[in-house]
Amino acid sequence: MTTIILLSLAGAVISAVIGTFWYSDKTPMGRIHMRYLGMDKLTPEQKQAEIEKAKPTMPKVYGAQFVLSALTSFAVAFIMVMSIRNGVSIWVALGFVAMNWLCFIVPTIGSSILWGNCDRAIAWKKFFSEIACNLVTLMLVGLLASLFA
Repeated sequence: MTTIILLSLAGAVISAVIGTFWYSDKTPMGRIHMRYLGMDKLTPEQKQAEIEKAKPTMPKVYGAQFVLSALTSFAVAFIMVMSIRNGVSIWVALGFVAMNWLCFIVPTIGSSILWGNCDRAIAWKKFFSEIACNLVTLMLVGLLASLFA
């Protein structure tokens, strides 16, 4: 169980690294996210003011996201480690993770975009960006976990 907990923490770090890159304003996915947040309509001065306003709460937000990512990574590590230790191939175990992504994460993201306040002009782009980020993260965490199973 210690291995799975450590993998969960490592997975949360992986998630933070991927998310930081993925949602960077230098990437197409990041520009979609900034548009989703309404930052594309702001002047550079207004953007900077929003950033300054958000800074005091960022440690709490990142901390909460770290916990959420650790929970997701725990599930992935558990699936991978227990599957491989019980004789399942790495590829089949990754398939289990992919099925969880498809059946739980994709519908959740879809529902939040469908029923949320997402600009319909970017809804599909936002949907595919979000599910792709999650799939990349889950597969990398799964591959890491397979090394320690």
